[in-house]
Amino acid sequence: MGLESRIKPISYVKANSAEVLRELNEGAPPLIITQNGEAKAVLQDAADYYQTQETLALLKILALAKDDIAAGRIKPIEGLGDRIRARARSTASEKSDV
Repeated sequence: MGLESRIKPISYVKANSAEVLRELNEGAPPLIITQNGEAKAVLQDAADYYQTQETLALLKILALAKDDIAAGRIKPIEGLGDRIRARARSTASEKSDV
């Protein structure tokens, strides 16, 4: 099934909405919806949408980590426990000063 079979005008979606949703829920690829001959939207199964969003979030985390590495905003894992305990003591003493 080529991509061209997954491009449909909005009138098709309106007339065949139940069938379109059934296909998507059965694993069909996303449907590109056109209006006046131009692609305007993509319709996909909700589970696929959530998976895509999760993947994009992970990619964003990776990109942010790469930026942190490039900018030198990282610390070695060695001594992490000591840094956590020091921060906890600092926070505890700040609270007791209040």
